[in-house]
Amino acid sequence: MHARHLLLACLNLGFLFAAAPALAAETPAELVERSVAAVRRDPEQSRALAEQALALLAARPDADLQVRAHVLLCDFHSERDRDAAQRHAQEARRQLPAARRQGLQAALLVCEGEMLEQAGDNAQAMPLHEQAVAAAEAARDDEMLAGALFARGYLRGVVGEFALGLTDLRRAYTLYERLAMPAHLDTTTNAIAILYNRMGDHAQARHYHEASLKMQRAQGLRREQAVTLHNLGRVHEALAQWDDAQRAFDEVLVIGRELGYARAQAYALRGLASVANARNRPDEALRLLGEAQRRIAPDERLRAQILLQRGIALRELKRPGEASAALREALAIFQRAEAAAETSLAHATLAQTLTDLGDWHGAHDEQVRFKQVSDRMLRRQLDERFATLKIEFDTAAKERENALLLRENAASERALAQERRAGRLQAVALALAALLAALLAALALRHRGTSRRMRFLAMTDELTGLPNRRHMLDRLSALLATPGSRCAVVIADLDHFKSINDRHGHLVGDDVLRAVAGALRAGARHPAILGRLGGEEFVAVLPDANVNEALQFGERLREAVATLDVAQWVPGRAITISVGATASTPGDDAGRMLQRADDALYAAKAAGRDRTVVAPADDEPALKAA
Repeated sequence: MHARHLLLACLNLGFLFAAAPALAAETPAELVERSVAAVRRDPEQSRALAEQALALLAARPDADLQVRAHVLLCDFHSERDRDAAQRHAQEARRQLPAARRQGLQAALLVCEGEMLEQAGDNAQAMPLHEQAVAAAEAARDDEMLAGALFARGYLRGVVGEFALGLTDLRRAYTLYERLAMPAHLDTTTNAIAILYNRMGDHAQARHYHEASLKMQRAQGLRREQAVTLHNLGRVHEALAQWDDAQRAFDEVLVIGRELGYARAQAYALRGLASVANARNRPDEALRLLGEAQRRIAPDERLRAQILLQRGIALRELKRPGEASAALREALAIFQRAEAAAETSLAHATLAQTLTDLGDWHGAHDEQVRFKQVSDRMLRRQLDERFATLKIEFDTAAKERENALLLRENAASERALAQERRAGRLQAVALALAALLAALLAALALRHRGTSRRMRFLAMTDELTGLPNRRHMLDRLSALLATPGSRCAVVIADLDHFKSINDRHGHLVGDDVLRAVAGALRAGARHPAILGRLGGEEFVAVLPDANVNEALQFGERLREAVATLDVAQWVPGRAITISVGATASTPGDDAGRMLQRADDALYAAKAAGRDRTVVAPADDEPALKAA
């Protein structure tokens, strides 16, 4: 089904509540709260409760509750009755000026943008989501901001802006995590999975969907199960895993019928028709599509997907004229919605259909368009994947640095202007000179502070807050360059860390790395210098230390990590590290010391992990293991 709408409905409706005083049962506030809770289980009950709340509020108005109830009904009707959804949006907008919570404007803007998306007008929907983000930021309303970022991030993924979309979704995830809203974290995780699927990373998408589905089944969230199962079915569809896809769509259909949810049924039937077409059963596909058509909601993209599968089935049945008409209608909708993947498939199928009709010129044109759209989509996927990696850096820090540099440039320009005026106004030369000296001193202090901050950023690992590889190499090189000094190096590497990322995802992997860094920091004592080399590898430099001290230090780090409780991220699993250590010898440099410590680390891995191995000095016969 339309994952964008169903995920967004769960978020928009779920974050409409601020803390309120205890109220008697069946007050309007209680009814609205119950309506929100019912969204995930029984949408019809949610609608009835919101309408009941509005009936009570007619006698004793409360603008905040009225806006919330109307937004609930706007979201409910947006997938069933567009006119009714628009009426509730208009009524919410009429009540909004009297609302105390200014961030409610963001929820309304999101619902209005969603209605445009349902109409296939993504170009008009995006500005509304942009306004929703701005409104929530201006109101300093983190719940509303998370929902608006979710809406904008999802739509950015639909139109191919994968890196920006992922940034918005991860920012929403962080806000929901801070607000302790686990259900919304799950919904946002689903959206991230959908974006990965659009980027072509189907394995990562499947991992996230399966994790969400497990949680939803445990909590009995039937509607959310339908959403996630449909998305999982689309992943299997993209991978041509037709048996798995059919099982997922069949279960969506069962849940849709159980809830009386026509939209879910329509999306499930479309998915089953796609499976039937893939198995060369066009008659069955047409029957399923006809049933889906009778349940279709006000959703242009869904209608286009049904038309696309209908065109594929009709072509297989040797009815190219009808197939061509259906495909052209679908293509127009996909192009308006900027849906590149569906547009590409529609061009390819239309080219084959025109070939069947003997329209060789038209078929060639469609084939050229298919190639152009496919190439653009592939290039964009590659570009956006690269951009996604770049966006992992702390953009907020970079913006602060840029703002500081701009202020410094402006101050420098003012200083030059003062100096020129001083030359023209000899009568006040002394006063201007004193002012200029004071200003230059302030600029110098600011520049020195800026340099220190920039050096700190350049020498710090942003994930753990530890010194980074560059910093550690500088410190080690400085120690080795000091005549008569000695030191030791200890390298620690997490055991089996790749399996954590593969099984639980990179977000959990980052949490584990931060936890391990905290344990290592607690286990390291002055004057040891602890840092991160990169990936899951950490390093410590021990001034004035010998081999035995390095061994004892490595054991202390290993024991600190072994006692770390990581059950909240990787239940039923302990974290261990392997450690390699070495001490300096005369004439050593940083590269040779790191190589010896790294060799000792590999020896620790080969010996079974969760141990410390010390590399010998050059004149010793063998490695010493503990």
